[in-house]
This record gives sequence, structure tokens and C-alpha cells, in this order.
Amino acid sequence: MQPCTGVMALHNSLDESVGILSISAGSLLLLVNSYGSSPLKDFIPHTALGVLLLIITVLVAYAGVLKEFLLTNLFSTLCLTVSALWCGSGLIYILVGQGVLQLTDLKDSLVPGLAAFTLALFIIGCVALFVKKQVLFIIAVCISLASAHQIADLCAAGFGKSATAANYLLVCLVCVYFGFGRLLSTITQGTVRPPGVALKLKAELKRDQNQRCSDVARVGLVMNLLSASVLACPLLPGVFQLSLCVLFYRSLDILAATFYGFTALLRFPFSPVPFPVVFAVLFSILALFSCQKSLLEGFYQLFFVAYCISIAAQPKGFFQGGTQGVQGAIFVATAVMLFITAFNMVSRTKIPVGQGVFKALVTRMGKLKPRALDKEQHEPHLGYSKYADAEVLGHACNVLAAFAITATVDDRTPQSVLVLPWVVVAGGVLQLLCGSVAFARGKTFESTVFILYGVMWTVWGLTRYGGLYGETRGFNVAVGIISFMLFNLLVTVAALFLNVAWFVYAFTFQLILISFLLDAVGSLPYGYDIGVTIIFGLVSFYCFLAHIFNSTFTSPQMPLGRPLVRLGGMGGGADVCPHVPARKAASVQQIAEIMKNGGICGMPTDTVYVLVAACNRPDAVIKAYKVKKQAQVRPMSMWISSTKQLEPVRHLLSPLLLDFMEAAWPSSISMVIPRGPWMDIFGLGDAAIHIGTPQSIAIRNPDCAVATHLINQVGPIAVTSANPTGEADTTHHNQVYAKLGDKVDGVLCDGPSPENIASTVVDCTKIDTGNIGFFRVGMIPKSKVLQIFEEVQNRHRHGHTNPGFEHDLPTTDTEREENSIEEEAAGSEEETEDSTQSTTSNEINTDDNEL
Repeated sequence: MQPCTGVMALHNSLDESVGILSISAGSLLLLVNSYGSSPLKDFIPHTALGVLLLIITVLVAYAGVLKEFLLTNLFSTLCLTVSALWCGSGLIYILVGQGVLQLTDLKDSLVPGLAAFTLALFIIGCVALFVKKQVLFIIAVCISLASAHQIADLCAAGFGKSATAANYLLVCLVCVYFGFGRLLSTITQGTVRPPGVALKLKAELKRDQNQRCSDVARVGLVMNLLSASVLACPLLPGVFQLSLCVLFYRSLDILAATFYGFTALLRFPFSPVPFPVVFAVLFSILALFSCQKSLLEGFYQLFFVAYCISIAAQPKGFFQGGTQGVQGAIFVATAVMLFITAFNMVSRTKIPVGQGVFKALVTRMGKLKPRALDKEQHEPHLGYSKYADAEVLGHACNVLAAFAITATVDDRTPQSVLVLPWVVVAGGVLQLLCGSVAFARGKTFESTVFILYGVMWTVWGLTRYGGLYGETRGFNVAVGIISFMLFNLLVTVAALFLNVAWFVYAFTFQLILISFLLDAVGSLPYGYDIGVTIIFGLVSFYCFLAHIFNSTFTSPQMPLGRPLVRLGGMGGGADVCPHVPARKAASVQQIAEIMKNGGICGMPTDTVYVLVAACNRPDAVIKAYKVKKQAQVRPMSMWISSTKQLEPVRHLLSPLLLDFMEAAWPSSISMVIPRGPWMDIFGLGDAAIHIGTPQSIAIRNPDCAVATHLINQVGPIAVTSANPTGEADTTHHNQVYAKLGDKVDGVLCDGPSPENIASTVVDCTKIDTGNIGFFRVGMIPKSKVLQIFEEVQNRHRHGHTNPGFEHDLPTTDTEREENSIEEEAAGSEEETEDSTQSTTSNEINTDDNEL
């Protein structure tokens, strides 16, 4: 553990130095520009300043998003917040430098935007002061004051430049000292350590591992703070919040990912009723279920419900009193949330947020059984994935897109009702994101649906409401819609094998496509398009509600229905066998229990994936043999976790063979040894006929930690390749289920195989004569195997046997004499046969058995 901790500390220290020195570089750049500029002339051209700021922003953001960063959680928030501030500033400088915009035109947006960052950085600085992070306090507060003086400079040209430069000067000096101090301490391995640069890594690591929320949650709050103050600048907060949505999916937090997906949509103008009303309903449901994290989280999201309602009441005015009042309330609530969240993340003393109240209330009700709010609730679907399910947001996006196009269009100018952002952004962009997440999880059907529908909403929204539809309706448009209908028809047929909900979902979208087709050819019945769109919206809403409910409670579950059609080896997702990540001990234990109960499972190895069964469960061995459709010329093999598992039959095996096993294993070497009555000890029973041939069996100890851990718990296992006889080897966990169907009872998932080459099969049936042969040369070269065998033989010649195989009890005089005679005979045979070893090895026939 010590070397690993040291390497991790070294890596984190370097990353930390990159972040701090990048902040110092950005501060130096703005310092020089502020000191050298005048109201009449800028010292650094705006375009060059913007490009340099963007480059520095990337480095600062890099330091902030690293999960291994252990300086403090607060530093990650500070890095991402500063990167957002400088990213926005850099873009504005570039636009101004290219003459696209003028700073005077942006005053109304820049002042509230800088005010939001000023408040956010000041809050971060206050939290840093409370937890005694002096360096972070100085950096955050000084950049906050610099932003405040930039506001003053916008109000009165030249007023705040000197003060802005002074604040950035202090930031630059502190970051240079701390950054280079940490870097020097890292390079010299602590020999040279300037005062004040040491960090308490262990305590920070412990708290970081125990926290549930991602560090980026606070950056999301900063973006909400910014968007609540700047109504006319949707791009930067929206892009950041979409990025946060992806990061929360990687953190396996469905509720937070959905929330930031929703807030990204709030950056665009609303369409008239019913869209904001529907959005308010979705936000209300999300707020209710977010209470399981904390009551404060659910209460905070209610402010966004109020914002949607205010837009519904005043759909034509973002600057009317009601809407602006709610935005002000969101600004204040976000500031409070930012302080509480940041403080609770880094302090041992916690501010109460109502955590656990939801669970206690549900437990008292008795009828609802909540799921544990942790990462384990998102079991991988057909494979290990670092993402959570995206169905909740995907269905919500379809609800929003469907109800957006039901808005009434006056005077044949659809652009005036601002439907375009909701069809293209909600139905298109966010659904493509959900499809990508579903694809990363191995959910082929779900990803296909979301991507297909996302493309359809995007294309239709751009052509219809982007002014390209107009009078061009006719054959070309109809052909394009028919193409989408054919694709969706395949999706609808595939949904028959999944469940009723997905079938109805795909079928009702087909009805919408029909309405698009009828409209293109000028034969659309009055009200048909609105009717089928509302039906699809309601079906999508049920799917949204079902997925968010079922991900919160284990029972009862909102029904999604069973597959309407079932075929052999196929079926609904609920019947898919467990696919669990191999790198978790709990997963290996789960597969071990399945095998102990007579199940057969797919397992990764040091070569390709294999199908395994416990030797002490003959029924499972026979089942694996039949599932594999094993050819008689390709029998199964036996695997062990170490030679200790052969201890019960040690006296029946050759000492030379045992020493050769000890020297060669664990590795990708399979040994073919003589068959004998010793196999009965492992409980194979009648299934023993499927292991090896009547004369010999193949045995191996794999060089794979997962396989070894599993065999340790189950005992010796019967192994065959995880593919029907005659097909290619299985090199990924997804292929196990694809090739063998639901006949497999579980799969340990570890991604692609490390090697696509099979093991080396060594003939050890005549090893006592001093000879070994090769049935197949695989991963381990022939020369390496012969070298190992020669070393074992040399030890035996000199009487150095493996002490691990010595008798526990002292041998009798008679046994000593017999052993001495046998050793002398074996030694003479080895001397006689040693010269012919290579010739005999080459004469052994090879085979393609997968062992």
C-alpha cells in the first residue's frame, strides 16, 4: 500500500501544480493587460487575449475535473468556476476583437454575469476560510474582487483597471509561490519543501471516498447562478450544464443528470402554453423524487417549477415582473445552495439539509420499499459501464418535444412562437446525448430509439420551423419521411421482444410520422396531427414516470409489461442474466453463488472469455457441455486456482509434474496429464466423461486475478470456450450472451480480452520419462516452456524438490528407502532421455482444442 499511495500522491501533486500555475498564468495575463491598457488603447489585442485565455482555461479545467485530485474538493470547484469565468471572457474578447460585438453593447449582460461570478467566488472563498484553506481563500476572494472591479470599469471606463490588476497581482504571487513550491517538493521527493505547501493527503482522501455527490455539482450551481442573472446569454451556461449532465451520468446519478439536462433547456425562450406547463409538471416530479437525496435539494428545484409557471402566466415577456422576480429568487436560492453544498463537502461540521427524511417517511408508510441511494443500484446491462441509465431524461425530452409542436401557430409564421429550440434542442440534441449514454451502457435498442427519434426531431424541426419547409412540401419530403417510417417500423417490431411500454412508445411515434407524411402530401385530416402527438406525449410521460419511480423504489414497480413475442434465446431485458463488473469482489461472490447452485457462467481470463461450471456440480458440467454443443474431439478442461487445490490427490501425481506445475503456473499454459481415479475426489461423478479424453485431461491455473478469486470460492471448475463449437473465440463480455443466449446464468464483465491468442497446450503424459510435447503453441512460446521444464529437471537432479509438496508427517525408514530407489531410477531415466527431448516434443501432433 505504501508504494501505491506514494505514486498516487506524486501524480496528484503534479496535477495540482498544473492547476495552480495555470491560474497564476491567467492572472498574470489579465494583470499585464489591466496595467498596460488605457481607455483609448488596449495593451493586448482583444483577439490574442481571448485565445490565450481559452488556452489557459483548458489547463485550469483539466486540473478541476480530475477525479484523483486530492488537494481539496473545494479546489476542484474553484478551478472549474475560474475556467468558466475565463472561458466566457475569452469568447467575448475574441468576438469583440473580430468586430462581431462591441463591449458597450454587452454591458447589460456582462455586468450581471460578472456579478454572478463575483458572488460565487466570494462564497467559495468564505467556505475556504471556514475550513482553514488560506491559499484557496486568497485566490477566490482576490479573483472575486477583480471581477467586481471589472464591473466598475464597465460602468466608468478606466475606473477599476488598477484595482483589478492589483487583485490579480496578489493571485499571481500566491499561485507562483504555492505552485512552484509544490512542484519543487514533488521533484525533490520532499527534500526541499517551502513553508506552507504541505498537504494532508490521507484525511482528504478519506473524505473524498465517502462523499456521494460529484464535485461538479457546485459548478452546476454556479452556472445556475449565472443563468439566473443573465437572461440574454444562454450559450455558455447551457453548454456547461450539458457537460455537467454527462458527468453526472458518469457519476451514476440519474436525478442530478436529469436536473442539469432540464436547466440546460431553460436557457432558451419558451413557447406558449402548453409547453411551460408540461415542463413545470416534469420539474415537479423531479423535485419530489430528488427529496430522497435531501429535502433541500427538492425544495431548491421547486424554484424552477415556479419559473416555468411564471413563463406560462406571462409567455411573451421574459422581462416582466413575475418572471424576473422568480429569477431573482433562483439567484438567491442558488447562492445559499452553493454555500451549504460547498461547506458540507469540506467541513466535518455539517449544515442540516434534511438528508434521510424522505427514506424515513417512506419506511413508515410500509407499502414502498426504497432503493439504496448509491452507485450499486445501476447494474450494468449486458456489460460493465461507467454510465447510469438515461431513459428518464430521454422520455422527458420526447414529452417536451411532443407538446412543443402542439402550440398554435398564428399567421403562418411558426418562428414567432419560438418552437424551434424545443423541438431541436429538447427533442434532438438532448435525445442524441441520451442515445449516446444508452449505447455506452450496452443498451442497443434504447440507444437506437433515442438516436433515431433525436435525428427525426432535429431534421423535422429545422426544416419546418427553420423556414425550409414552407412551399417545398411534396415528393422529396415524403420520401425522407417514408425512410424514417421504415426505420421506425423495424424499431416497433424489435420492441415486441422487449416489453409492452416500448412497443406502444414506438407505435405511437409511427403515427406521428404518418401525420408528417400526410402533411407533406397535403392530405392531413384536421386535428389528426395534434391528437397523435398528444397521445405520444402521454405515453412518453408514463415511461418517464415509470423509470424515475422504478429507479427509486424496489417495490412496488410501475409496470412496463412483458415481451409480446418470445423466441428461444431471446426475451425481455428483465430476463437477461446478471452481467456484473469483474473488478468488484461482490460481483465475483455473486457469480460464485450462482455456480455453487448449479449455474454456468461466462468469465474473463488471461486469454479469451470462457464458459465455466463447478466440478462439484455434475449437473452444471453436463449443462455447460450441452450449451456449448461440445464436439467429442474437443473435451472440456479443468482449472484450479493454485496447486494447493491438488493437495488431496498429490500422492497420486508425479513429483516432477507437481514441481513443473508450481514453476509454470499461474500462466497461459495448459497441461495435458494422465487421467486417473484421482478425478473422483473433485465430485465430477458421471460428468467426468466430459472432462478430457479416456486417457488424459487438460488442467490449468490461469494468470488472471478474477478467475483465481472465483475458483478459490467455488473450487476446481470445468472450462470450455464461451462460443458454440466451430465459431470464433469470444473476446468481449457482450459476445457471451450474444452467442449463448439466456442459457448462461451469469457473466463476469471485464471489457475486451487482454489477448486473442489461446493458451499453450503442453503434453505432460510422459513427463516422468523426462519428456514433454506440445499439442499447441499459444501465448507462451515453446522455448519458454522448455526453459521452465529444464530448470525443474535440474532441481530434481540435485535433489531440490519443492518444499510446498513435502509430507506434513515424517516418513518412515521404509518409505525413505523406497523414495531413494525411485529417485535414483528417475534420475537415470532423465539422463538417458534428456538428449532426445526436443525430437520427441516435435513429434507430438497439434490440435486446436480451446483450453
